Amino acid sequence: MRQAVIFTDLDGTLLDYTTYSFEKALSALSLIRRKKVPLVICSSKTKREIEYYRQRLGNDHPFISENGGGIYIPKDYFGLHVRLEGLEIRREDGYLVIRLGARYGDLRRVVETLRQEGFRIKGFGDMTAKELSEAANMTIVEAEMARQRDFDEPFVFEGDEAKADRLFGRIRSEGFSVTRGRFFHILGDSDKGKAVTILADFYKKKFGEITTIAIGDSPNDITMLENVDHPVIVQRPDGTYDARIDLPGLEKADGIGPEGWNRAVLAVLTGKLPE
Repeated sequence: MRQAVIFTDLDGTLLDYTTYSFEKALSALSLIRRKKVPLVICSSKTKREIEYYRQRLGNDHPFISENGGGIYIPKDYFGLHVRLEGLEIRREDGYLVIRLGARYGDLRRVVETLRQEGFRIKGFGDMTAKELSEAANMTIVEAEMARQRDFDEPFVFEGDEAKADRLFGRIRSEGFSVTRGRFFHILGDSDKGKAVTILADFYKKKFGEITTIAIGDSPNDITMLENVDHPVIVQRPDGTYDARIDLPGLEKADGIGPEGWNRAVLAVLTGKLPE
Protein backbone atom coordinates (compact mmCIF):
# COMPACT_ATOMS: atom_id res chain seq x y z
CA MET A 1 0.00 0.00 0.00
CA ARG A 2 1.25 3.48 -0.84
CA GLN A 3 2.17 5.80 1.99
CA ALA A 4 -0.87 7.94 2.83
CA VAL A 5 -0.51 11.65 3.54
CA ILE A 6 -3.51 13.54 4.94
CA PHE A 7 -4.05 17.28 4.52
CA THR A 8 -6.76 18.74 6.71
CA ASP A 9 -8.60 21.95 7.34
CA LEU A 10 -9.32 22.78 10.99
CA ASP A 11 -12.40 24.95 11.58
CA GLY A 12 -15.59 23.03 10.86
CA THR A 13 -13.57 20.01 9.72
CA LEU A 14 -11.22 18.45 12.26
CA LEU A 15 -12.45 20.98 14.83
CA ASP A 16 -16.08 21.40 15.79
CA TYR A 17 -17.43 24.65 14.37
CA THR A 18 -18.51 26.10 17.72
CA THR A 19 -16.50 24.32 20.43
CA TYR A 20 -13.19 23.89 18.54
CA SER A 21 -13.06 20.32 19.90
CA PHE A 22 -11.62 17.33 18.00
CA GLU A 23 -12.96 14.77 20.50
CA LYS A 24 -15.21 13.08 17.92
CA ALA A 25 -12.15 12.39 15.74
CA LEU A 26 -10.08 10.63 18.40
CA SER A 27 -10.49 7.13 16.94
CA ALA A 28 -9.09 8.19 13.56
CA LEU A 29 -6.35 10.30 15.16
CA SER A 30 -5.25 7.25 17.16
CA LEU A 31 -5.11 5.13 13.99
CA ILE A 32 -3.11 7.85 12.22
CA ARG A 33 -0.51 7.74 14.98
CA ARG A 34 -0.32 3.94 14.96
CA LYS A 35 0.13 3.83 11.19
CA LYS A 36 2.59 6.79 11.26
CA VAL A 37 0.58 8.69 8.66
CA PRO A 38 1.66 12.31 8.18
CA LEU A 39 -1.21 14.63 9.15
CA VAL A 40 -0.62 18.07 7.64
CA ILE A 41 -2.78 20.89 8.94
CA CYS A 42 -3.77 23.27 6.12
CA SER A 43 -5.80 26.09 7.59
CA SER A 44 -6.68 29.75 7.47
CA LYS A 45 -5.33 29.94 11.01
CA THR A 46 -2.05 31.61 11.89
CA LYS A 47 1.22 29.92 12.77
CA ARG A 48 0.61 30.51 16.48
CA GLU A 49 -2.90 29.06 16.33
CA ILE A 50 -1.79 25.99 14.40
CA GLU A 51 1.12 25.39 16.78
CA TYR A 52 -1.39 25.46 19.65
CA TYR A 53 -3.48 22.73 18.02
CA ARG A 54 -0.42 20.74 16.91
CA GLN A 55 0.64 20.61 20.54
CA ARG A 56 -2.81 19.43 21.63
CA LEU A 57 -2.83 16.83 18.86
CA GLY A 58 0.75 15.67 19.45
CA ASN A 59 1.47 16.56 15.83
CA ASP A 60 5.05 17.17 14.65
CA HIS A 61 4.49 17.28 10.88
CA PRO A 62 4.76 20.27 8.50
CA PHE A 63 1.81 22.63 8.34
CA ILE A 64 0.32 25.26 6.06
CA SER A 65 -0.91 28.52 7.54
CA GLU A 66 -3.23 31.32 6.44
CA ASN A 67 -4.85 29.71 3.41
CA GLY A 68 -1.58 28.63 1.81
CA GLY A 69 0.37 31.77 2.63
CA GLY A 70 3.15 29.96 4.46
CA ILE A 71 4.55 26.42 4.60
CA TYR A 72 6.34 25.48 7.84
CA ILE A 73 8.61 22.44 7.68
CA PRO A 74 10.30 21.28 10.92
CA LYS A 75 14.07 21.39 10.56
CA ASP A 76 15.51 18.19 8.99
CA TYR A 77 12.00 16.70 8.64
CA PHE A 78 12.55 15.53 5.06
CA GLY A 79 16.24 14.78 5.42
CA LEU A 80 17.05 16.92 2.40
CA HIS A 81 17.90 20.51 1.68
CA VAL A 82 14.80 22.35 0.52
CA ARG A 83 15.45 24.30 -2.65
CA LEU A 84 12.71 25.69 -4.83
CA GLU A 85 13.38 28.13 -7.62
CA GLY A 86 11.58 31.45 -7.31
CA LEU A 87 10.34 30.90 -3.76
CA GLU A 88 11.32 32.77 -0.63
CA ILE A 89 12.67 30.37 1.99
CA ARG A 90 13.93 31.31 5.43
CA ARG A 91 14.77 29.68 8.75
CA GLU A 92 12.56 30.63 11.65
CA ASP A 93 12.06 29.07 15.11
CA GLY A 94 13.22 25.61 14.06
CA TYR A 95 11.36 25.61 10.74
CA LEU A 96 12.15 26.07 7.11
CA VAL A 97 9.49 28.56 6.06
CA ILE A 98 8.35 28.87 2.45
CA ARG A 99 6.52 32.12 1.83
CA LEU A 100 3.86 31.93 -0.86
CA GLY A 101 1.55 34.68 0.38
CA ALA A 102 1.44 38.45 0.34
CA ARG A 103 2.96 40.60 3.04
CA TYR A 104 0.48 41.44 5.73
CA GLY A 105 1.21 45.17 5.64
CA ASP A 106 0.21 45.27 1.97
CA LEU A 107 -3.08 43.55 2.75
CA ARG A 108 -3.82 46.00 5.54
CA ARG A 109 -3.23 48.93 3.20
CA VAL A 110 -5.81 47.52 0.78
CA VAL A 111 -8.34 47.14 3.60
CA GLU A 112 -7.82 50.80 4.59
CA THR A 113 -8.21 51.93 0.98
CA LEU A 114 -11.46 50.00 0.56
CA ARG A 115 -12.88 51.44 3.76
CA GLN A 116 -12.03 54.96 2.61
CA GLU A 117 -13.94 54.21 -0.59
CA GLY A 118 -17.06 53.48 1.44
CA PHE A 119 -16.99 49.69 1.70
CA ARG A 120 -18.11 48.53 5.16
CA ILE A 121 -15.20 46.18 5.72
CA LYS A 122 -13.53 45.28 9.01
CA GLY A 123 -10.45 43.10 9.20
CA PHE A 124 -8.99 41.16 12.09
CA GLY A 125 -6.38 43.91 12.30
CA ASP A 126 -9.15 46.41 13.06
CA MET A 127 -10.55 44.39 15.96
CA THR A 128 -9.41 44.18 19.53
CA ALA A 129 -8.87 40.72 20.97
CA LYS A 130 -12.16 41.08 22.83
CA GLU A 131 -14.06 42.03 19.68
CA LEU A 132 -12.56 39.14 17.76
CA SER A 133 -13.23 36.66 20.55
CA GLU A 134 -16.90 37.61 20.45
CA ALA A 135 -17.12 37.57 16.64
CA ALA A 136 -15.39 34.19 16.28
CA ASN A 137 -16.44 32.50 19.53
CA MET A 138 -12.82 32.34 20.70
CA THR A 139 -11.15 32.86 24.03
CA ILE A 140 -9.14 36.06 24.41
CA VAL A 141 -5.91 34.04 24.20
CA GLU A 142 -7.05 32.39 20.96
CA ALA A 143 -8.08 35.75 19.55
CA GLU A 144 -4.65 37.21 20.32
CA MET A 145 -3.07 34.32 18.38
CA ALA A 146 -5.49 34.85 15.48
CA ARG A 147 -4.44 38.50 15.21
CA GLN A 148 -0.75 37.62 14.76
CA ARG A 149 -0.97 37.37 10.98
CA ASP A 150 1.63 37.20 8.23
CA PHE A 151 0.01 36.38 4.87
CA ASP A 152 -3.79 36.72 4.95
CA GLU A 153 -6.36 39.16 6.37
CA PRO A 154 -9.76 37.76 7.35
CA PHE A 155 -12.57 40.31 7.37
CA VAL A 156 -16.28 40.82 7.83
CA PHE A 157 -18.34 42.81 5.35
CA GLU A 158 -21.71 44.52 5.64
CA GLY A 159 -23.58 44.59 2.34
CA ASP A 160 -25.66 42.56 -0.09
CA GLU A 161 -24.35 40.26 -2.82
CA ALA A 162 -24.17 43.06 -5.38
CA LYS A 163 -21.99 45.14 -3.06
CA ALA A 164 -19.90 42.07 -2.25
CA ASP A 165 -19.29 41.50 -5.97
CA ARG A 166 -18.11 45.11 -6.32
CA LEU A 167 -15.87 44.70 -3.30
CA PHE A 168 -14.33 41.51 -4.69
CA GLY A 169 -13.74 43.23 -8.01
CA ARG A 170 -11.91 46.08 -6.29
CA ILE A 171 -9.76 43.63 -4.33
CA ARG A 172 -8.77 41.86 -7.55
CA SER A 173 -8.07 45.18 -9.27
CA GLU A 174 -5.51 45.86 -6.53
CA GLY A 175 -3.74 42.63 -7.44
CA PHE A 176 -5.04 40.49 -4.60
CA SER A 177 -7.53 37.63 -4.34
CA VAL A 178 -10.42 36.88 -2.02
CA THR A 179 -11.88 33.67 -0.67
CA ARG A 180 -14.70 32.64 1.61
CA GLY A 181 -14.64 30.44 4.67
CA ARG A 182 -16.10 31.27 8.04
CA PHE A 183 -14.89 34.80 7.24
CA PHE A 184 -13.93 36.48 3.99
CA HIS A 185 -10.18 36.52 3.38
CA ILE A 186 -8.01 38.84 1.31
CA LEU A 187 -4.72 37.31 0.22
CA GLY A 188 -2.09 37.41 -2.48
CA ASP A 189 -1.23 34.93 -5.22
CA SER A 190 -1.36 31.94 -2.91
CA ASP A 191 -3.85 29.26 -2.04
CA LYS A 192 -4.03 25.96 -0.22
CA GLY A 193 -3.65 23.97 -3.43
CA LYS A 194 -0.25 25.44 -4.31
CA ALA A 195 1.05 24.75 -0.83
CA VAL A 196 -0.31 21.19 -0.80
CA THR A 197 1.33 20.47 -4.16
CA ILE A 198 4.72 21.66 -2.90
CA LEU A 199 4.56 19.53 0.24
CA ALA A 200 3.26 16.50 -1.66
CA ASP A 201 6.33 16.68 -3.90
CA PHE A 202 8.59 16.57 -0.86
CA TYR A 203 6.69 13.58 0.51
CA LYS A 204 7.15 11.81 -2.84
CA LYS A 205 10.91 12.34 -2.54
CA LYS A 206 10.77 10.91 0.98
CA PHE A 207 8.46 7.94 0.43
CA GLY A 208 8.23 7.35 -3.32
CA GLU A 209 4.65 6.92 -4.51
CA ILE A 210 2.08 8.30 -2.08
CA THR A 211 -1.68 8.57 -1.74
CA THR A 212 -2.87 12.05 -0.80
CA ILE A 213 -6.12 12.78 1.01
CA ALA A 214 -7.57 16.20 1.79
CA ILE A 215 -10.52 16.96 4.04
CA GLY A 216 -12.35 20.27 4.16
CA ASP A 217 -15.76 21.86 4.42
CA SER A 218 -15.86 25.26 2.68
CA PRO A 219 -14.95 27.04 -0.59
CA ASN A 220 -11.52 28.11 0.65
CA ASP A 221 -10.66 24.39 0.70
CA ILE A 222 -11.44 23.85 -2.99
CA THR A 223 -7.89 24.29 -4.30
CA MET A 224 -6.60 21.90 -1.63
CA LEU A 225 -9.23 19.33 -2.60
CA GLU A 226 -8.44 19.74 -6.30
CA ASN A 227 -4.80 18.77 -5.80
CA VAL A 228 -5.07 15.41 -4.02
CA ASP A 229 -6.02 11.85 -4.91
CA HIS A 230 -8.96 11.65 -2.52
CA PRO A 231 -10.87 14.90 -1.87
CA VAL A 232 -13.33 14.68 1.03
CA ILE A 233 -15.80 17.15 2.51
CA VAL A 234 -17.66 16.92 5.78
CA GLN A 235 -21.13 18.14 6.59
CA ARG A 236 -21.75 21.68 7.80
CA PRO A 237 -23.41 22.30 11.19
CA ASP A 238 -26.87 22.10 9.60
CA GLY A 239 -26.11 18.66 8.17
CA THR A 240 -25.73 19.80 4.55
CA TYR A 241 -22.68 19.85 2.28
CA ASP A 242 -21.49 23.12 0.79
CA ALA A 243 -23.00 23.09 -2.71
CA ARG A 244 -20.22 25.35 -4.01
CA ILE A 245 -17.78 22.43 -3.71
CA ASP A 246 -18.36 20.23 -6.75
CA LEU A 247 -15.31 18.27 -7.89
CA PRO A 248 -14.72 15.01 -9.76
CA GLY A 249 -14.31 12.11 -7.35
CA LEU A 250 -15.41 14.13 -4.34
CA GLU A 251 -16.25 11.99 -1.30
CA LYS A 252 -18.94 13.27 1.05
CA ALA A 253 -18.28 12.10 4.59
CA ASP A 254 -21.25 11.07 6.68
CA GLY A 255 -21.10 13.39 9.66
CA ILE A 256 -20.74 16.98 10.76
CA GLY A 257 -17.21 18.33 11.23
CA PRO A 258 -14.95 16.02 13.26
CA GLU A 259 -17.53 13.21 13.25
CA GLY A 260 -17.46 13.08 9.45
CA TRP A 261 -13.68 13.57 9.51
CA ASN A 262 -13.32 10.54 11.76
CA ARG A 263 -15.40 8.32 9.48
CA ALA A 264 -13.62 9.49 6.34
CA VAL A 265 -10.13 8.90 7.72
CA LEU A 266 -11.03 5.47 9.09
CA ALA A 267 -12.42 4.54 5.66
CA VAL A 268 -9.26 5.68 3.88
CA LEU A 269 -6.83 4.02 6.25
CA THR A 270 -8.72 0.71 6.37
CA GLY A 271 -8.78 0.51 2.58
CA LYS A 272 -12.46 1.25 1.97
CA LEU A 273 -11.69 3.94 -0.57
CA PRO A 274 -10.02 3.12 -3.91
CA GLU A 275 -6.26 3.45 -4.28
